[in-house]
Amino acid sequence: MKLVITGGHHTSAMPVIHELKKSHPEVEIFWIGHKHSLKGNKNETLEFIEISKENIPFYELMAGKVYRTANIGMLLKIPFGFIQAFCLLLNTKPNVILSFGGYLAAPVVFAGWILGIPSVTHEQTVVLGYANKFISYFAKKILISWESSRKYFKSDKTILTGIPLRESILLQKTNKYEFENNLPIIFIICGKNGSHKINELVLANLKDLLLFTNIVHQTGSHSIYNDVEVLKNEYNMIRNEIKGKYYAKEYVLEDEIGEIYSKSDLVVSRAGAHSVYELAVLKKPSILIPIPWVSHDEQLKNALLLKSFGLAVIIEEKDLTYEELKKHIQLVLFNLNDIKKNSAQFDYIKDSASLIVKAVIEVANEKKTSL
Repeated sequence: MKLVITGGHHTSAMPVIHELKKSHPEVEIFWIGHKHSLKGNKNETLEFIEISKENIPFYELMAGKVYRTANIGMLLKIPFGFIQAFCLLLNTKPNVILSFGGYLAAPVVFAGWILGIPSVTHEQTVVLGYANKFISYFAKKILISWESSRKYFKSDKTILTGIPLRESILLQKTNKYEFENNLPIIFIICGKNGSHKINELVLANLKDLLLFTNIVHQTGSHSIYNDVEVLKNEYNMIRNEIKGKYYAKEYVLEDEIGEIYSKSDLVVSRAGAHSVYELAVLKKPSILIPIPWVSHDEQLKNALLLKSFGLAVIIEEKDLTYEELKKHIQLVLFNLNDIKKNSAQFDYIKDSASLIVKAVIEVANEKKTSL
């Protein structure tokens, strides 16, 4: 059996890939995705790096999107993306497509439908974006992460699976991050593409932050800004003047994430679906700064969900200043014990990856039966 995986949430796909390799090693996997994420960025994506490490053939798709863009070049990529997806599927000849949503997956699922290749799609977010709504019309099965998302889809093909978690977030496999002081530890997550705005805010106030905290900072990767090197250089210039310790990394890889989550007292992050789900599972007190321009205010709604569990403070980007951030950091750190004690229990689905694999295999077998 051949399987094409595509979409904008490779972190959700990784546990499914591991489960497939364990339970169905005969399945041949191909990946269609982004090798470079943002315009002008020559650095390889974390998606490309991690998928390549799994020895999975990686095919780059140059798709365009409609939402909030007046860019003619991006709009012209839309028909080109469908043609390219069609050619890639003719080349790989998969039995089934597994989509993890987003505009990148839309042309792949649609081209598959034209070619008679069935699709399964996994929806991570609490709201339904344009691309995922489009995908849902052509998918054989729709797998949702939150019960509240069921209302968006046809009930007869919708299954609650939750979000597949990386086992590594629950296990401390390394001890690379050492802190020779009693200051609290903050984990700042800027996502795979990074947030230049948040990185600049940290850079301008790094000395003050390190007077009362330690920081592990995942900056993201961008070849134009090169934030990680700028931040490292700033720390090297001030490290003898402050008590706190600072680690800056473009990406935090699988072997380290468990250690960082385990040692962190507070997480400052964007509000992507997967990050919010992990923070809920780990019951990590958080300050969330949702990306304001994503479809349907998706990240704000994700953040509100974590806030409802008593775990998150939200700072909207329009209100983001260092004074506001520092105030909330100090307030959360002062109330850590009460936050952990009073936060609601999040009952997550522990076998999410195996449920997704089961759905994929069932759809593939249905296709065989119908032939």
